[in-house]
Amino acid sequence: MDFILETMSAKIEFFEAYDLRTLEKRIDEQIQMNKALMLDVHSVSHHVVFDPDRSKMLYSAVVHFKKA
Repeated sequence: MDFILETMSAKIEFFEAYDLRTLEKRIDEQIQMNKALMLDVHSVSHHVVFDPDRSKMLYSAVVHFKKA
C-alpha cells in the first residue's frame, strides 16, 4: 500500500443561506479552515434569488481558494 502526500493548489466551495449574516459566518469559518491548508481567497462571486417555497431571499456564494 502506497502513501502519497500531495498539496492542494486550488479549491472551489459553494455556500448558501437565507440571511447574509449566516452566509458570511459560514464563509469565514471555511476561510479559517483553509488557512491550515495554506489556501487563501482568490475570488468571491455571490448571487441572490427569491425562494418562493419559503418566501425568502436565498443568498449564495462561490469562493475560489488558491495556494498562498
